[in-house]
Amino acid sequence: MDTIEATVPLIDEPAGHSDVISEALAIIDKSLGELLRRELVSTSEMTDLLLDVRSLLAPPQSN
Repeated sequence: MDTIEATVPLIDEPAGHSDVISEALAIIDKSLGELLRRELVSTSEMTDLLLDVRSLLAPPQSN
């Protein structure tokens, strides 16, 4: 059976890109630590967490 190898071009990371990812990971780690100690988590708390992470990772919107 033949295999197909796909290549993805490398894109230079914008300045501060790894800092943003590190900050998002820190928010996730902190929140997971807090959530693991609880039996019940509200949907609004999860929504807030996901929105925080999304706002860090989403590209800035131009007006």
